[in-house]
Amino acid sequence: MTGLVDSGQGLDLPEDVRVMILAGGTGGHIFPGLAVARVLREAGARVTWLGTPHGLENRLVPAAGFELQRVGIRGLRGRGLAGWLAAPVRIVRAMLQARRILEAERPGCVLSMGGYAAGPAGVTARLLGIALVIHEQNAVAGWTNRLLRPWARAVCTGFPNVFDNARVTGNPVRREISGLPEPAVRYQDRSGPLRLLVIGGSQGASVFNQVVPEALARLPAEYRPEVRHQAGRQLQPAIQNYAKAGVEAQVAEFVDDMAEAWAWADFAICRAGALTVAELAAAGVPAILVPFPAAVDDHQTANARFLADAGAGWLMPQAEFTPGQLAGMMETLNRPELVRMASIARDRARPESALQVARACAEVLA
Repeated sequence: MTGLVDSGQGLDLPEDVRVMILAGGTGGHIFPGLAVARVLREAGARVTWLGTPHGLENRLVPAAGFELQRVGIRGLRGRGLAGWLAAPVRIVRAMLQARRILEAERPGCVLSMGGYAAGPAGVTARLLGIALVIHEQNAVAGWTNRLLRPWARAVCTGFPNVFDNARVTGNPVRREISGLPEPAVRYQDRSGPLRLLVIGGSQGASVFNQVVPEALARLPAEYRPEVRHQAGRQLQPAIQNYAKAGVEAQVAEFVDDMAEAWAWADFAICRAGALTVAELAAAGVPAILVPFPAAVDDHQTANARFLADAGAGWLMPQAEFTPGQLAGMMETLNRPELVRMASIARDRARPESALQVARACAEVLA
């Protein structure tokens, strides 16, 4: 096709095309966006990013080699009456900022991955006649993408049955994770104690810090798994709780290499954010999933069911996540059963998710 560049991945883009990604706030929006951005860049697109001055995008996006623009907007939840009263002014101001950026950059399309900047920037893009593609990561759509959905030329989702007439692409994950060996290969030479990876997220999960050490202390020492615990900002309380329980564990604030961590683990204990669920499937790791009870629209419970209902993990509401319950569950685990569940998880993965989202962008650009 004249004027199109074939990336070698079946992704045809117009020459000199520009794509802007709208994503910010948390890693759950940013990491999938980066996975798509890399595919688009390799296909010859000039990719820029629009976020906020406050989120993780300020560290992650420039580090990945992408130019970051910003609009001044924050979330409204939890900011009280004053926040809601000020919201119209802030949204209009963000739209004006987005307009200046979009008119200067002139992207052929914008891809919304969610987050605070995506709402005003996505609406502004459509008002300027720029094609809009949205990707919803969660099993229950967030407010921003519900707002943008009628304006979108293409709609992608991480889970089935989120929007009518959407393409289910899955959630893009980093290649280092999706490229890990199959579970049967990873597990084949393992012996000794099971390996437990606890992921508390950047903020930490205090319930994990309290319950996991107590549960492990209830197991006979010879049956306790080897433990790595990522505790986020709650590092010191987690270390103290393991010491108090008399349980050995490697406790860290962050995990620098998630691919290595997933490859190491026999099973995990974690929340059920969309990115976490996608990485569990991509790596092939069974998990005890404890949805964050305050998540908007309880979307983490819906995310968790994607693996739990298939037999690739266990859904344990936080109210039931007690030392006794957890110890009883871990006492029954064995490596052959975990390998079987890991293979089910891997079968739920969509390793070409980033490419599929990039293709949605290519189609509206053609």
